[in-house]
Amino acid sequence: MGIEIDVLDIAADPETWDRHVDRAEGTNPFYRGEALRLQAEETGTAIHALAGFKGQELVGLFPVFEYRKGPLAAAFSPAPFSWTCYLGPALANTGGLKRRTADRRNRRFLEGCLDWIDGEISPVYSKFTAAEYPDVRPFVWNGFDVRPRHTYVVDLEGSPEELLDRFSSDARNNIRNADGEYGIEEGDHEDVGRIVEQVRARYRGQDRPFHLTTEFARSLYDALPAGELRPYVCRIDGEFAGGILVIESADTRYRWQGGVKPDTDVDLPINDLLDWQVMRDGLEAGIDRYDLVGAGVPSINRYKAKFNPRLETTYEVTAGTFGIDRLVDGYRTVS
Repeated sequence: MGIEIDVLDIAADPETWDRHVDRAEGTNPFYRGEALRLQAEETGTAIHALAGFKGQELVGLFPVFEYRKGPLAAAFSPAPFSWTCYLGPALANTGGLKRRTADRRNRRFLEGCLDWIDGEISPVYSKFTAAEYPDVRPFVWNGFDVRPRHTYVVDLEGSPEELLDRFSSDARNNIRNADGEYGIEEGDHEDVGRIVEQVRARYRGQDRPFHLTTEFARSLYDALPAGELRPYVCRIDGEFAGGILVIESADTRYRWQGGVKPDTDVDLPINDLLDWQVMRDGLEAGIDRYDLVGAGVPSINRYKAKFNPRLETTYEVTAGTFGIDRLVDGYRTVS
């Protein structure tokens, strides 16, 4: 029995898609039907929710965004301009499979999706991420360029004190010795916008583009199930001073946006305290990992490395001619 690739209608029946997302491996809230719809709406793309089945058994998911400009088309996952951290393909029901069977299923699923994309979209350019996907070889075998990217991941293990003891000395001191009239808490809809605007101001100050809109981030917060997008904020004397938008899956917290250098002269390690609260709350909730989302910028790496993370490899998968950069002008990945 082969693997059939279906396109599910997430507008008419998002619940069915979301049930598959919950059963798939390495997915996160950006895979949810409403999140995909918002990404497509925000980026002017069409979403195709591909699902592979062997009989009635789910084999994998691959949300693909179609972007058109004139006669040219491109395929993305995640969508261009969205600043979504991780999408791409995801496998399901792999537990207990022997290596040969797992390799065959993976190859047939990905090749089925790529055949659908080629036949229905005919992209002149494709760009996908593969973050928590176990085997990207079928992309290589089908002519794609696969480039490694990296992220830092903190394992949330032991007691809070044991976790803290694994940090660098300056991080430990910053956290243990912080004082003053400050508070770290989970914020609300309005705080989501405050965090995005703080990041935007930081990028603007560095003369760098930032395409994530406040409206999209707030709509995502409202649309996702409670707890899947958490705005952690630091307030000093009751006033917003900094924050981090955290995406949460069943086993991982992702440091999606925020944590930029605060625009304040207060002598307080705001980001150390924010990241520590995110990790401590995740540890106490039984979350396994804190993905710091990116390890490719040396200046930022120095900050992230003090939490003693593991280096993990993700992949950027591309095909086609990047000479059509006018078609995908402004596309950015989170680094």
